[in-house]
Amino acid sequence: MIILCRLLLAMMVLQVEWYGARGEKQTYKWDDRGYILYCPCMGRFGNQAAHFLGSLEFAKTLNRTFVIPPWRSYKNVRFTDWFELEPVQSYHKAILMEDFLEQLAPTHWPPSQRTGYCYRATGMANENDCEMKYGNPFGPFWEELGVDFVDSNFTSLGYDVRMDFVRNQWETKYPAEQHPVIALKGAPAKYPVRKEHRHLQKYLKWSKRKLNEAQEYINNTIGDNPYIAIHLRMGKDWEKACESAVGRDSFMESGQCLEDIPNAKIDKDVCLPSMEVVKRHLLALLRKTGIKSLFVASDVEAEKYNMQTYIGRRYGIYYLSPQLPQLDLVVMSKADYFIGNCVSSFTAFVKRDRDVNNKPTEFFGLEQLKINHAKQQKTEL
Repeated sequence: MIILCRLLLAMMVLQVEWYGARGEKQTYKWDDRGYILYCPCMGRFGNQAAHFLGSLEFAKTLNRTFVIPPWRSYKNVRFTDWFELEPVQSYHKAILMEDFLEQLAPTHWPPSQRTGYCYRATGMANENDCEMKYGNPFGPFWEELGVDFVDSNFTSLGYDVRMDFVRNQWETKYPAEQHPVIALKGAPAKYPVRKEHRHLQKYLKWSKRKLNEAQEYINNTIGDNPYIAIHLRMGKDWEKACESAVGRDSFMESGQCLEDIPNAKIDKDVCLPSMEVVKRHLLALLRKTGIKSLFVASDVEAEKYNMQTYIGRRYGIYYLSPQLPQLDLVVMSKADYFIGNCVSSFTAFVKRDRDVNNKPTEFFGLEQLKINHAKQQKTEL
């Protein structure tokens, strides 16, 4: 409890402005190639992180500066509260949205020139307005940044700028001279994250503060012992999602484990594994590795507390408060072994992080799905 309280207090400290390696605040000059802004307003953190990678690549392909938005939870969270800025800048020119608004917007994107860009959607209250701030989280996101929009620009262009003709369409329709700042209503990226964008995870480096908080937790609980981490996605909302996922070729982030199995379909144990499936897989890995420590991240608190019932009292079981999901992600990424949920974007973040660091990832229910799929393929032959 003491450890948890200390971690919660750390989360509540005032946000600190990011400074460069020499302790000086970064200053920026105007980029004549233009800027890409967007609201990370579709889904929870896992979805936002997937969109971040695609949006970074979108900006790079168009050679516009990537304006990094704050993460959106119940409030805006400055990007550098959770991640380092410099690794992103090592891949492509980037600036925090807060710095863009403070240093560059007053001169180059004044309030009288702020246009929102969007697709024209049916059901809009005003067909001539992008409604950039309509609803939650769109309204609160821009309101907390102090941004209003005075005009709208509707587009029908796709976001897959890997294709030359799509990139040319963007550059022809929106030259930087006339459209220096493209502020999009949503992320210019696909969900789930494209396979070719997953490697960009290596530029999402946790902030030193987040790493220190996670390491402090590990030091005071697991210690120097090796450990297995698991992610159990089992809430009521997930049950409903899996009802529509079973039998489909793909759903959410299922590509992370099914894309290399031709014609495979999602089954219940891959999307919503029973505790019997969890127990069987987990015990097999614990016995195989000889590891005695287990870290559990779950959206269902009861399953954390009941885990001892499933695997026995010879193992140490550890978990964090549900109010600390980013620390869950760090601890799972650092684990010696990890078992996740094939369909979950929360698991997908951990897998990508482990992939770029050459750490193994397994999925509940996947091995049995492979067996069942192989049998079905033989039967059809």
